[in-house]
Amino acid sequence: MSVKAFDHAAIPVNDMTAMLSFYEKLGFRVSEDYAPIVYSVCFGDNRINFHAPKLWQSEEFTLRGPAARPGCGDFCFVWDDSAAALATLIDDIKVPVITGPVERQGGRAGGLRSTRALIFVIRTAICSSSLSIPMPERVP
Repeated sequence: MSVKAFDHAAIPVNDMTAMLSFYEKLGFRVSEDYAPIVYSVCFGDNRINFHAPKLWQSEEFTLRGPAARPGCGDFCFVWDDSAAALATLIDDIKVPVITGPVERQGGRAGGLRSTRALIFVIRTAICSSSLSIPMPERVP
């Protein structure tokens, strides 16, 4: 037995409207299948669930880490266009770039840096993003 695929991630959110708007502007599909308690953003076969305060503040809801609070996660996505196109999109939706481009070691190619992927990081605490471009492998 082994893990076959990633199913979804879930994070608590305070401002659902702002979070959904942000991801929708980045091109994610918004799902309201479980609204108003859980909303999701989808891309490819992947999904990120956003838990509304009514859910994550409930003592009865135990399918989460006990310390899970808004701002508890960062997500890294692969972008399939140029760095300039991503920078333009981020500028168009008025999201400040926190840092970057910087070197990152990602999960693609078995955890090795990929020279063919452009990755951007979303910091959920403030609905912001940082642009991160993987650098070529160093030869010893």
